[in-house]
Amino acid sequence: MSARVITVSQDGSGDYLTVQAAIDTVPLGNTCRTIIRLSPGVYKQPVYVPKTKNLITLAGLRPELTVLTWNNTATKIQHHQGSRLIGTGTFGCGTVIVEGEDFIAENVTFENSSPELLNEGSGQAVAIRVTADRCTFYNCRFLSWQVTFNKSEARISSSPTLSPIHRRWPTLYWNLKSYCLYDHLHDTLYLHYGRQYLKDCYIEGSVDFIFGNSTALLEHCHIHCKSAGFITAQSRKTSQESTGYVFLRCVITGNGGSSYSYPGRPWGPFGRVVFAYTYMDQCIKHVGWNNWGKVENERSACFYEYRCFGPGCCQPKRVTWARELMDEEAEQFLMHGFIDPDPNRPWLAQRMALKIPLSA
Repeated sequence: MSARVITVSQDGSGDYLTVQAAIDTVPLGNTCRTIIRLSPGVYKQPVYVPKTKNLITLAGLRPELTVLTWNNTATKIQHHQGSRLIGTGTFGCGTVIVEGEDFIAENVTFENSSPELLNEGSGQAVAIRVTADRCTFYNCRFLSWQVTFNKSEARISSSPTLSPIHRRWPTLYWNLKSYCLYDHLHDTLYLHYGRQYLKDCYIEGSVDFIFGNSTALLEHCHIHCKSAGFITAQSRKTSQESTGYVFLRCVITGNGGSSYSYPGRPWGPFGRVVFAYTYMDQCIKHVGWNNWGKVENERSACFYEYRCFGPGCCQPKRVTWARELMDEEAEQFLMHGFIDPDPNRPWLAQRMALKIPLSA
């Protein structure tokens, strides 16, 4: 069955004026691929893809020209859907919420534009939440601006004497240690449930900005650490779960400072994260991983690296409870089979082969 193509343009030249209006036309229980072609523009509206509105593609021309943005936070949610449907707090504050399976996005920016400062206590500011299986993102950007500590200071130094959070609350910071004040802020990409594949994407944030309990493969992605914090917070709860995040041939960059960001910490006791063939900037702490203030997490968390490189990669100084994988151990994480394990019913290859009509 051929795909249905519809267009969205804010100047009235398309089929619809808003992204949500186009999604609303897709029937529940949809079985036909619907490609929503987005004209360049900044679309200021929360977007919700409901359960069973499957097989939707959002396609822009270039990610920097096609921006979906809104400014909800965990404590301030304005949405056209009620909380009984989208949820509350971190779960409901995403600019885009995807619950329909087989969702694809290409050349789109997902942004949470909340400008709230640290001392206003507005909580997490999620750019997108994905609670759906078999979702893919190609050449997309995921941005959250809530990482600003002070409008006049864009850089966070690794030195306690220079960081604005240290200057404002020096005693409180050191008492809280790994919990610190950062724990109540900033989440960008909420990979909550299902399987996801991200390729050639840009993701930036500060604290726990890639988080959840999905099974995700991020390939050739650029991860940018805007300030002190943690890249991942994976929440696998038992060793029997197959969930986890794999970063394959990615690049991690920072703001010019040294040793201020951790690759991750376990949101769940069995959190699983793998970085393979990934460049790590000097922003990454040499100790690597953080236990979230719980020694017991060190016995269960599965934090691995494989043939990573760069100034932030320093295996001799890593914590003893995380390790470098052996070749045979790493093999399972270096293939698309990590998220698409059944060769008789492949889904990822079908998604990757999708061609969006140039005439759309």
